[in-house]
Amino acid sequence: MPDPIPEDPSQVRVLVVVEGAHDIEFLTRISTLLHTAHPTLPDLAAMECNRELVFLPIGGHPRAWLSRLAPLQLPEFYLLDGEASPEREQREELVAQINRRIRCRAVLTRKRSLENYLHPQAIQAVADITLEFGDHDCVATDVAQRVFDSSHEGYSWSQLTRRARVRLTNRVKHWLNTSAVEQMTLPLLQERDPDEEIISWLATIGQLAKTA
Repeated sequence: MPDPIPEDPSQVRVLVVVEGAHDIEFLTRISTLLHTAHPTLPDLAAMECNRELVFLPIGGHPRAWLSRLAPLQLPEFYLLDGEASPEREQREELVAQINRRIRCRAVLTRKRSLENYLHPQAIQAVADITLEFGDHDCVATDVAQRVFDSSHEGYSWSQLTRRARVRLTNRVKHWLNTSAVEQMTLPLLQERDPDEEIISWLATIGQLAKTA
């Protein structure tokens, strides 16, 4: 869990609202990678360490946070998972509402979640499995199943209880957003994110920080 808002909030330049702690792990690592190649992009890990940025994981309930942070009078950036219809359309409406507020920006990922921006080679470097996945597949579940089935002969993923599958998937989500992200390179990221969505998110966060 990230640090709470500092006792002296005057040094905080931007609030970054995400759905969960795994998103924070992904963004801090991938921004450090991109910052090395594009120094004008913010290094979110460094900004958080310097208390210039505060991450807020909201647990997948973005509508409840539509204007709750307004009294802090700080720039806000919201990054929400794209999800599938009809949830996506509901989130698009929410994003539009947030973007009508001053010094607030919200975006939906074009892919299902941040794990979909990982390259299979980065995952293979950690888990030693070969896989392919699309932009809207549940990567964590697919990887968890592949890892489990590859190491358990005579006992398959489908035989596990739902609780066990959820537990294993959450364990995989952790290392996907930490160890696997650390295996990403700029060429691999360019292949998975040719439209430079992540760069655009970081650029927006940097611009908002300048308005504080």
